[in-house]
Amino acid sequence: MRKSFKNVSRPMLAGVIRENSKNTAIAAIKNNYFHGATGIDLHLSTLDKQSRTLESLKGIIASSPLPVLALNYNIMYDRSSFVDTEEHRTELLMRAVKAGAAAADIQGYTFDLPSKTAFNEDYANCGYSFIKDKPKEVVLDPKVIEKQMEFIEKVHFEGAEVLLSNHFGIPMTGEQLVELALFLEKRKPDIIKFVAIADTEEQMLEAFRAMTLLRDNVETPVSYHCTGKHGGLTRMVNPVLGGFMCFCNDTFVQSSDFNQPLLETAKTVIENLQKIK
Repeated sequence: MRKSFKNVSRPMLAGVIRENSKNTAIAAIKNNYFHGATGIDLHLSTLDKQSRTLESLKGIIASSPLPVLALNYNIMYDRSSFVDTEEHRTELLMRAVKAGAAAADIQGYTFDLPSKTAFNEDYANCGYSFIKDKPKEVVLDPKVIEKQMEFIEKVHFEGAEVLLSNHFGIPMTGEQLVELALFLEKRKPDIIKFVAIADTEEQMLEAFRAMTLLRDNVETPVSYHCTGKHGGLTRMVNPVLGGFMCFCNDTFVQSSDFNQPLLETAKTVIENLQKIK
């Protein structure tokens, strides 16, 4: 039976799995589970070719007592880029869905690879406040949006959920994020994920305020945190302010994102902040 994120207590502690084989991925999932994770964030592109087959993915996902979010950011185990077409990248996502993943992370640039690194200037005068500083991974092309919605429908048809993620590469205000979230809701994701930049304390404080605005004004659950010099606290404070999830490492390996907190630390901090709140 396919697991779901809908019944997971919030904020979800997502154990990030960036392993290169079926067996090491299963071991990492077990360790995350026993150390307190409440969901699994499975990177598909770090797995070797044999471990990305449908049968191997079934084995990995079936081993998890927790719901699994499948994502394909085209980053290999050694952190180098995995060059592939959007069709192949999304096909691997769908393979994981067919293997039993609870949800698929569909990035904002899906089917529009150039928007991963630069904003499309053709839409610079469309009137939305969230495009003011030209964020990455924000797509406004109606044809691309239609393709994304068709893919989301396919995921939903399989009985899985969709996390629609955007990594902007710039700071964003709370008002901009709310406007963008309401715009993205029309694509019918089940969860929205935003990642902005906080290089100053002012930007960090704005990220806290933005999370409360998203919580109060957007019906779809939102996960929001920042990278950058002052982004670390947002990873653990924002989930307490209403964010859907916190991405954690059970332990650090060579493929880890070292900006993500250790699971043990995040669990302790979030639980204690919730008591204070």
